[in-house]
Amino acid sequence: MDINDFISGKDKQQYQYKSFLPNPVNIEWQMSDNNLIHLLSEADIKLGELNAFSQLVPDIDFFIKMHIFKEATTSSRIEGTQTNIAEAVQKEEYIDPEKRDDWEEVQNYIEAMNEAIVELKKLPLSNRLLRNTHSTLLQGVRGKYKLPGEFRKSQNWIGGATLNDAVFIPPHQDDLIDLMSDFEKFLNNEEYPLPHLIRIGIAHYQFETLHPFLDGNGRIGRLLITLYLVSKGLLSKPTLYLSAFFEQNKAFYYDNLTRVRTHNDLTQWLKYFLAGIKQTAENSIDTFKSIIILRQEIEYRDILSLGRKAKLAQQFLHYLYSKPVIDSQEISKELSINTSTALRLIEDFINLGILKEITGYKRNRIFVFSRYLKLFE
Repeated sequence: MDINDFISGKDKQQYQYKSFLPNPVNIEWQMSDNNLIHLLSEADIKLGELNAFSQLVPDIDFFIKMHIFKEATTSSRIEGTQTNIAEAVQKEEYIDPEKRDDWEEVQNYIEAMNEAIVELKKLPLSNRLLRNTHSTLLQGVRGKYKLPGEFRKSQNWIGGATLNDAVFIPPHQDDLIDLMSDFEKFLNNEEYPLPHLIRIGIAHYQFETLHPFLDGNGRIGRLLITLYLVSKGLLSKPTLYLSAFFEQNKAFYYDNLTRVRTHNDLTQWLKYFLAGIKQTAENSIDTFKSIIILRQEIEYRDILSLGRKAKLAQQFLHYLYSKPVIDSQEISKELSINTSTALRLIEDFINLGILKEITGYKRNRIFVFSRYLKLFE
């Protein structure tokens, strides 16, 4: 089927309402829209540049941790949580009590992503993996009673207080098993060749339309994109996340998803999706370039100026790359040094302009590597 000719599905009468029944996507697809093909080429090139660039950055895993922190806060913010990245990297004890529920949801997102990346080494990208990821996402937080790790067994809806005033009603739970089976086969279909970015663009739309969980569908659907790119080898490391693009263009994001269902306009959704891939890849490359410049400035000028303390300072700096908000007890533990040595090291970093103290207190002080943190805000 040509993408331009796609029919998204139809309304299906239930007892007192109509749910949307999507058509299967595990079919043979064709592309004839020249603008879509051109956008695909541009997005592929930028994604390839990002992947190549990421393999040249020394110690990239330090910086990937911060990318995941950013993705977790942004994706969760789309769903209404208020935690920012500076709070996300802090200890729970420093978070205001009224913000701790949001903080815990962000931490679950980070854990879910990290576990899924590891799990991809032994499992294909599958319904099983998505259910495992969902279980971690909702464990012990506000969605813990909404069947973590299980596809829904009841009707859900989007918008409105009840089914009667819902903006969108996903497929009935009785239709979900077959539709999720079709979705899983589509993700891994090698019989019908389809460019990977087109496949994951269609898959993200279909997942959000199916809404297979009672809670957490948006976050899992956005995680799905990065997991797919890693699983298919388009990214050697999880360095691209679209949540910032979706949040920046939130109305367009939801409008384009909705337009597929209301106008069968899959082409417009894919154009928007590919534009997001291209822009996000460019932004990620720029962030890595800025990291390299900052790192060279600090490591080859500031750290070397510390003389005999430079080796320990280098270890400290490496830790800050993965966690740029710290306290002295944390550094003492991580570097296996006593508290007084940790405090002197922190003082050196303050004098060099690397760290800033942000509480104004004399005790329980918190320090931030602000120039680095701003690269991810």
